Amino acid sequence: MSFGLNRAELIGRLGADVTVNHLTSGGRVANMSIATDESYIDRNGSGDRIDKTEWHRCVTFQDGLIDMLVKHAKKGRLVYVAGKLQTRKWRKDGEDSDRFSTEILLVPGGRVQFLDKPANGNGATASAQPADEPANGSAMSSDPADSIPF
Repeated sequence: MSFGLNRAELIGRLGADVTVNHLTSGGRVANMSIATDESYIDRNGSGDRIDKTEWHRCVTFQDGLIDMLVKHAKKGRLVYVAGKLQTRKWRKDGEDSDRFSTEILLVPGGRVQFLDKPANGNGATASAQPADEPANGSAMSSDPADSIPF
């Protein structure tokens, strides 16, 4: 018997509006690109502050979550996501080598929560939780100052 844990959590900004594609099976898939930032001091003599951005792909096949993302997942929004890592392998036509993509898969039990107010100015913070997760679970604060280290 083996045990394992596959969980990924991010807080970052959306690099673009969510994109939704239709599958040949009739379903839909939503893709998001999330940027996380970090900075450090260059210790190699210059003492300059170095800023680094890492980009992460997130994907979901859940219809209800896709509908919510279409409404609220706009470029620049601050978002918290929790899902699991998944690596896909494919081969392009005419190429001899495989390609790989590692992404965060948002599955039932995962989470998407917006940590800022939408740009439309209505004052409401948009957030969503999968239906199978209780609303009073370990939710993060919707006030960015309470939960964001940068």
